[in-house]
Amino acid sequence: MMSNSEQSTAAQGKIFPDARSALADLVAHEQTLAVGGFGLCGIPEKLIEALRDSGVKGLTVISNNAGVDGFGLGMLLSTRQIKKMISSYVGENKEFERQFLAGELELEFNPQGTLAERLRAGGAGIPAFFTRTGYGTVVADGKETREFDGHHYVMERALIADVSLVKAWKADRVGNLLFRKTARNFNPAAAMAGKVCVAEVEELVEVGEIDPDQVHLPGIYVHRIVVNPTPEKRIEQRTVRPD
Repeated sequence: MMSNSEQSTAAQGKIFPDARSALADLVAHEQTLAVGGFGLCGIPEKLIEALRDSGVKGLTVISNNAGVDGFGLGMLLSTRQIKKMISSYVGENKEFERQFLAGELELEFNPQGTLAERLRAGGAGIPAFFTRTGYGTVVADGKETREFDGHHYVMERALIADVSLVKAWKADRVGNLLFRKTARNFNPAAAMAGKVCVAEVEELVEVGEIDPDQVHLPGIYVHRIVVNPTPEKRIEQRTVRPD
């Protein structure tokens, strides 16, 4: 067990003043990144902006989708920094759709649950797993299939990223994370699948201020923390009642 002084030193090493400095010596051309979020819910806004500003290209990005045109991961599509998406949904991003249909962007489509499990498996050290989802469709093309107990299964490989970028509500100084409601989505799985994880959080608290029973992701998975207290949190399709 670490002493209080050792914990303090370790915690200080995880806190970075801004997104740019947190990514400066991490990101590089041709890397694979896992990025949390679902649509625009729970996306690491400042980290994505810093990734854009870094100018790295040839990226493979694992994320449920690519945000919307001009925001979230959509910014990286506009700047042509992404060469391949590993995703399960395209619908809200016209540039994503355009680049894919024009053959300008590689796309590895996954059923949503399969994508989540591939990330989880990567974080758990499981190299592959069998699922019934996708058997008999284009999802299974080129993949090993087997029959178990009268049902056919597709083998899916785990996903491991060079860097994970995630968004949480709160973090303590050693990196324990608490997500807020549906913004948890793909974030824990993306974090665990990365060799290095950078978390963008709205609040930074002292160790012990997050109840251990409320920790959604242990700090062992989080290597760097950036505080963004005022994320934009855009809504993709705002629907309101008439006055």
